[in-house]
Amino acid sequence: MAGKDLLAVSANTKIGSVNKPVVLSTWSFGKEANAGAWETLGKGGRALDAVEKGVMVAEADPKNHSVGYSGLPDRDGRVTLDACIMDENFNCGSVMFLEHIVHPISVARMVMEKTPHIQMAGQGALAFALANGFEKKNLLTPEAEKIWRDWLKTADYAPQVNIEEKLFEISKDPLPGGPDNHDTIGMIALDASGNLSGACTTSGLAYKRHGRVGDSPIIGAGLYVDNEVGAATATGVGEEVIRIAGAHLIVELMRQGASPEAACKQAIERIVRIRPEKAKQIQVAFLALNKKGEYGAYCLRQGFSYAVRTGSEETIYKAKSVY
Repeated sequence: MAGKDLLAVSANTKIGSVNKPVVLSTWSFGKEANAGAWETLGKGGRALDAVEKGVMVAEADPKNHSVGYSGLPDRDGRVTLDACIMDENFNCGSVMFLEHIVHPISVARMVMEKTPHIQMAGQGALAFALANGFEKKNLLTPEAEKIWRDWLKTADYAPQVNIEEKLFEISKDPLPGGPDNHDTIGMIALDASGNLSGACTTSGLAYKRHGRVGDSPIIGAGLYVDNEVGAATATGVGEEVIRIAGAHLIVELMRQGASPEAACKQAIERIVRIRPEKAKQIQVAFLALNKKGEYGAYCLRQGFSYAVRTGSEETIYKAKSVY
């Protein structure tokens, strides 16, 4: 990423009365995901199709150890994936604790469109995926396995909360578990027809306890879309996002008149208020988009960036932070 692409602070864009189409995603690697989404949005396609296609870019990237294929495993060496998707009509689907499938986002969409359910988990989600044409694959690549085995040499199997706090001190590398915890890609989009959709997918917190599920597949926590108002997504330590139903909270704050950035800031401030000591040790970030195509973000700690793609820009922004 060239230095000129990373601006000093987040933007709140207004282009005409409505800025559309527009797609946003968490972290700088979202730039490539946005390009995948733009193949649909730029042709006047539906936001739902765009966000699915966009996050699939990150899910299939072997260099990305935080999403899908090559994601870092749990402490037992198993890669478990979570994802959810939501469209402009409040339709939504989610899978969690899913193994062996490269694109959990597509399984989540299939849950949404082919079943009466919203959430499926574990072996049931895997059986559903295999029955619908998905193929099993070993998601633990040699590189990810090496990183995990190196961690095992000094792994501290203390209670979960202590482990998760220490994960942010293990490495200075921009990997899940390090200070630049890239543990999710969340994507939200507004299409040329003025409709919103969102997707969120992750391999979860590295070295988590087997069975742990964070906020990413939970509608209202890691992702929420209300086509009258806007959409929001989250990244970081999911337990703290779940506590405040973060994405839903941000959409409701936008309904009350807050700008996307202001709504994200208020959600972050709520985490600080209810968990002041924890908030100083972790990263949580929110990203939001309203019906006008205005967008913004806010985070606990410096270091969160997000990618934006419109008809006139393709930019990575650095979000403002509390700490």
